[in-house]
Amino acid sequence: MAKKRINLALQGGGAHGAFTWGVLERLLEQPDLEIAAISGTSAGAMNGAALKAGWVEDGAKGAAARLNWLWTRLGAIQDMRMTGWMADLFPDAGFLNAAMELSFPYTFAESLSRMTSPYGFGPFYSNPLEPVAREFDYDKVCGDSGPRLFVGATNVRSGAVRVFSGQEISTDVLLASSCLPTIFQAVEIEDRKTGKVEAYWDGGYTGNPALFPLFSNDLPDDILIVNINPLQRDEIPVTPQQINNRINEISFNTSLLRELRVISYAQKLESQTGNPKHGMARLNIHMIADDALMNELSVSTKMLPSPFVLLKLKSAGREAADQFLKAHFDDLNTRSSVDLNAMFG
Repeated sequence: MAKKRINLALQGGGAHGAFTWGVLERLLEQPDLEIAAISGTSAGAMNGAALKAGWVEDGAKGAAARLNWLWTRLGAIQDMRMTGWMADLFPDAGFLNAAMELSFPYTFAESLSRMTSPYGFGPFYSNPLEPVAREFDYDKVCGDSGPRLFVGATNVRSGAVRVFSGQEISTDVLLASSCLPTIFQAVEIEDRKTGKVEAYWDGGYTGNPALFPLFSNDLPDDILIVNINPLQRDEIPVTPQQINNRINEISFNTSLLRELRVISYAQKLESQTGNPKHGMARLNIHMIADDALMNELSVSTKMLPSPFVLLKLKSAGREAADQFLKAHFDDLNTRSSVDLNAMFG
């Protein structure tokens, strides 16, 4: 059976990356689909690393198992039965999101992040993601087999995106890609070529995710973006929480929209000049998202994951991926299913 080959571009978004968990699980069940490369940022990088390590170990089955391990660790979901009473108490994610926005742990943490620096904790500082990141099998994550993996981070001094791949990927690289500067200390990584140590913050500021590593001629023309930050909200934010949340979403979508606009321009230029396909103009762009669900949520559920929300996001991701495959599987390797002209018209 001939397989459709695609590249994945996985956004970051804290605990909302559980949506991508569901998407990937469904894609891995598609026997006539091959994932050639993955570009990921923050939670997207964690998902990508888990998928690759599991794939190298035991194919699609191993990849799904490794993703389940990752989100069990990130969400500390030890007993799925606990989600039952939460589902009864909060009939939809919007109710839970509102409760979490007003909860003491979230409001205290948000206020603290505005008044203190992560450097103020001195010897008591620790990154809670570090134990999880250290448990990856980097021989598999960095290996030549399986999908090619690219991880984006932001150079603090230059403000430029840095994409790590192959043997460069490490515990520190995954932590750097997930490093929100108001919460975590910058992650310092030595450049193996120059010996210079650079500090990095979350890759979402400069590439969420970076698409350009997927433009290589030896990779498929199709890029499937898993979007977890709503591109549009119809209601104008008015409360402090809503305003801060929308600023967060816009900030973490800007780099992606910029790259998509450049691709759109290249394709428009090709259609006007009649030149044969080359470079970015040859790309087919696809997207899986659930803006309706993500519009019910906010940065509070990104930062305070609950088992109920994680499993709801996973389920929504599976459903969104299933609907995408039913509607657009035939488009893969043939045409874009995202109308970039309409998006930027």
